[in-house]
Amino acid sequence: MKIAFMGTSDFALPSLAKIIDSHYKIVGVVTQPDRPKGRGQKVMSSPVKELALENNLRIFQPARIKDEDSIDMLRSWDADVIVVVSYGQIIPLEILDSPRLGCINVHASLLPHYRGAAPIQRAIMAGDTVSGVTTMLMNEGLDTGDIILQMPVDIEDDMDYGELKDILAQVGAELLIDTIAILASGSCPRRKQDDHRSSYAAMLTRQDEEINWHDSANKICNQIRALSPHPGAFTSIRGHKLKIYKCRIINKDGKGLPGYVNSITKDGFSVQTGQGVLEITVVQKEGKKRIACSDFLKGFAMAPGDVMS
Repeated sequence: MKIAFMGTSDFALPSLAKIIDSHYKIVGVVTQPDRPKGRGQKVMSSPVKELALENNLRIFQPARIKDEDSIDMLRSWDADVIVVVSYGQIIPLEILDSPRLGCINVHASLLPHYRGAAPIQRAIMAGDTVSGVTTMLMNEGLDTGDIILQMPVDIEDDMDYGELKDILAQVGAELLIDTIAILASGSCPRRKQDDHRSSYAAMLTRQDEEINWHDSANKICNQIRALSPHPGAFTSIRGHKLKIYKCRIINKDGKGLPGYVNSITKDGFSVQTGQGVLEITVVQKEGKKRIACSDFLKGFAMAPGDVMS
């Protein structure tokens, strides 16, 4: 079995690592071009490229996978199957149709729920208690291909995006290996998605990141969890932008003036929401490092009556 792998983010790493450790042959790895990142805008390779380099795999980094040269390159590899995990570009039909066994995608939701770019974050924001992973045979639609295998994963009450993503990445890698084995056997069960049950996980926007203290404590807590460890939910106090990464609900029903600091606590500070009170425990002031709120308060004077906005 000859496999071409397409992936970019760290979510794809366990899947690529599983294939590397298997008896299957990787004919090449496609990943996004190196790009400037961070404050210093240093040009960085993708996590998938780094792993591919460590294992002496052929690497291809097209700016546009839809270009004719990119399509010709993928076809020249003569892969039996193409595996796509968190790649970051829409795959054209010419590539989807090129391998004899098709293209497999590992998607971080129980399709048809949360089709789209941000399934993990949207599930946490919605307060879901179950997420999961799906492997599917790709078609031209957005995450609309036939389902091969699925595995549900519980979302714990205090689990954030980073923690759930890591779990789903590992589950997805195991599911992928099982899926490849099914394809190799020549018998591949497939189930069409029910479009009437579908939902869309839109890409995150700045509006998704800004905290509205008129929302309930439960909704804001889910928002903070869904955006931690990145990009981070943000608010402001006395003109300073403040990202919030961890919190806990200490009162679900309390009423008061939204955004007002109620008290300074042992681990941070409490804030009134539209319904309920949140204790904030991990923050990051603009231009500074992420720290425990108890340490933040040593250098930033805050008192009951201060207002978050």
